[in-house]
Amino acid sequence: MNARSEAGAGSRTESAGQDDAAGRTDAAGRTDAPKRADAVGATDAAGRSEDVGWDEDGAWRTAAWRSGSGARAPRRVAVADDRMAADLAYRLVCEGTALLWRGDYHGARQLLAALGRRVDRKPPKQGATPRESFHLYRQARTRRARVLGMLLVPLETAADGSWAVPLRRAPRVGEACAEAYGPPPGPAGALTLVSLRELQGVLGAHEWRRKGVPIEALGGARIHPRHGVFSPVRGEYVDLVARAPLPRAAGAGFGEDAGLREDAGPVPETGADGGGAQGSEDSGGEDPGGLTAFDIGTGTGVLAAVLARRGVGRVTATDVGEQALACARENVARLDVAQAVEVVRADLFPSHEAGRADLVVCNPPWLPAKPTSVLEQAVYDPDSRMLRGFLTGLGARLAPAGEGWLILSDLAEHLGLRPREQLLEWISAAGLRVAGRLDARPEHARATDTAAPLHAARAAETTSLWRLRHAEEAPVS
Repeated sequence: MNARSEAGAGSRTESAGQDDAAGRTDAAGRTDAPKRADAVGATDAAGRSEDVGWDEDGAWRTAAWRSGSGARAPRRVAVADDRMAADLAYRLVCEGTALLWRGDYHGARQLLAALGRRVDRKPPKQGATPRESFHLYRQARTRRARVLGMLLVPLETAADGSWAVPLRRAPRVGEACAEAYGPPPGPAGALTLVSLRELQGVLGAHEWRRKGVPIEALGGARIHPRHGVFSPVRGEYVDLVARAPLPRAAGAGFGEDAGLREDAGPVPETGADGGGAQGSEDSGGEDPGGLTAFDIGTGTGVLAAVLARRGVGRVTATDVGEQALACARENVARLDVAQAVEVVRADLFPSHEAGRADLVVCNPPWLPAKPTSVLEQAVYDPDSRMLRGFLTGLGARLAPAGEGWLILSDLAEHLGLRPREQLLEWISAAGLRVAGRLDARPEHARATDTAAPLHAARAAETTSLWRLRHAEEAPVS
């Protein structure tokens, strides 16, 4: 899950205001349904870009369509402003008509909040099983995202070549949009349409990047995530990597660590400390500078940085996303560990020229389900592809006495999406064995919020660091 980009990473911007704050009528008390028109849309060769068209003031207009979530351009677009009632807006977006906002920017935020309250009047249904409840919850969240994504705002190429929102009282968005989207297309005045909800996420992500996230395992140093890259706000998986005992370097000998179990089946819940040590004691008193490590799906680079700070001599951090690669390199440089960490583009493992590693770390998406947006790729792993790919390829890239650290939540087990036995079968089939496990209980708000959807599963959730070794390695007594 390192390579993730959790939707909560700066994508939730709360808006204040009453339901009718964006629902004022004209002087005669009329609120007429605006005209609708079919959009013109042509996807480019890469399938990323579309044009959208609409009728405004008797003229046909077009603009580029931008969606970081991969949403298609709306087929119908109507112009809206501060005179539109929230109930009318809700009816239109539910019917599939997107609303292009031309009023005050804060009025758009108020309308978005009003639409959200209307969507939330119908909470997700509870299924007969946790698995069914999960799928019903996802359906409700997908519908909510679709409805709220129908409120659009214009982005304009400003005279100085930066991004701008041509609405009254709009914030400055140039730097944030450039980080997320790159330079604006077209000459000055060229228009791009984007959902307000996405723009709020872009602005929030910019603030996360500017301020950073303090990481206890790095002594309070900050990680600065980028838009589209998972922010390590859930710190338990980072803490597990910070305290797990490091393996010995290749050729240094290898034995079982005191206090950690050899496991071939389900593991009883351990205490928070897991019996692991830190510092030089991790490798039997030896200097860990001789260790080599791979961080698979590095994301922000936080785990690679933790390993480097623990003294691991060489860390190769991989990812496939351009934003993640740039983000990791930026954080590695900020934290002054660039001499130990190399960030490379790779699908899972680095090239074979990198050889085998003493330690291979992977924190894949935790839930085996299909993502519906780019951001959800950080959370959902279709058919557990990344998890299975890591396990299948680990043996060939692990030094004879090395360890693979799989950091995984058991939320999928509590939701009935993937049984523990399936995970253990994959481990065994890959020629690996479980040398030990460290557990941590999440401390995020949803774990204790009894009113939150899927509360029972979240309250029982445990995040674990599975210590995997070659199956043929004989334990040392």
